[in-house]
Amino acid sequence: MSETTRLADQLRRAFKGEAWHGPSVLEILDGIDAKRAATHPIDGVHSIWEIVVHMAVWDNAARRRMAGEVVQPTPEQDWPHIAEFSERGWRRTLQELEQTHENLVKAVTSFSDSRLDDRVPGKQQKFYNFYYMLYGIAQHELYHAGQIAILKKA
Repeated sequence: MSETTRLADQLRRAFKGEAWHGPSVLEILDGIDAKRAATHPIDGVHSIWEIVVHMAVWDNAARRRMAGEVVQPTPEQDWPHIAEFSERGWRRTLQELEQTHENLVKAVTSFSDSRLDDRVPGKQQKFYNFYYMLYGIAQHELYHAGQIAILKKA
């Protein structure tokens, strides 16, 4: 099995299920409605909705970087303002997250193992290669899945 196939598998498991650690992102998001997603149950902490949008931003950034773009979201792009707090808006946000993640997994699946050690466009640090970035994306999603699980209980 190629390393990019393993990476795609880890991303898929972290997001959709059958992850070693426990519930995936989608499993944790199951049953959350728009009202709960928009709520800030802990002062100074992002809402579930904001976290979901943030995760999509970084899945998309990683995919674009793999295509050769220099991408560094601004603070406003990283944590965008949520304009529509409705069930329809929440469903759209979830669909966008799933589509963005699926696009990333497809890109990883077709990415060459020989490029994993290449430095990510726009990154100066020697260690910041595609391997580092892609495993970091899986870690990022699991980190935020944990936050969502806590917010879901709050």
